Amino acid sequence: MFEFDQYLGFILFLTVLTMGFWLLILLLTFIVPYWVSGAIIERLKELRNKTKK
Repeated sequence: MFEFDQYLGFILFLTVLTMGFWLLILLLTFIVPYWVSGAIIERLKELRNKTKK
């Protein structure tokens, strides 16, 4: 069936795959919306300052 080295390799593969999946979920739920909302707020500030001058 499987040897011990193959089992360890499979566990390592699953670990890396799972870490990548959760990192993707973290980026999509917290960091990207934070970045987009910050960029929008900065753009609105620039437009307000431009119209005041």
